Amino acid sequence: MERLTISQVAKRSGVNIQTIRYYERQGLLSARSRTAAAYRIFSVESVQRIRFIKRAQELGFSLKEIKELLSLRMDTHTTQADIRKQAQTKIADVERKILHLEAIRASLLRMAENCSGCGSLKDCPILESLDKEDPE
Repeated sequence: MERLTISQVAKRSGVNIQTIRYYERQGLLSARSRTAAAYRIFSVESVQRIRFIKRAQELGFSLKEIKELLSLRMDTHTTQADIRKQAQTKIADVERKILHLEAIRASLLRMAENCSGCGSLKDCPILESLDKEDPE
């Protein structure tokens, strides 16, 4: 089994050392052992785990959700249906965020359309709209 230092793991996985330490504190990753000088020793699998974490983050999973996925992966009773449910929950979350972003975009478009881009700031419809308590 190949033994890697924290800097080797960082280089191979494309993250910095602080990220690896943070993942350790969050329970997402653990060193196999330590040297006599207390340096962390990791396995090659640690690099793959970090890549898994980063890819899951890119798909919108939080570290808490990633920890749950990793835990499910290790549980011999977990089925593909369990993992699919996690993905479906994330899809619903993404769809809610998209709807929210579309509403923000529509509001910004309305504000920009109402602003001629000319005149004094005291009459700026964008700033006036942002001053209102109830957004349009």
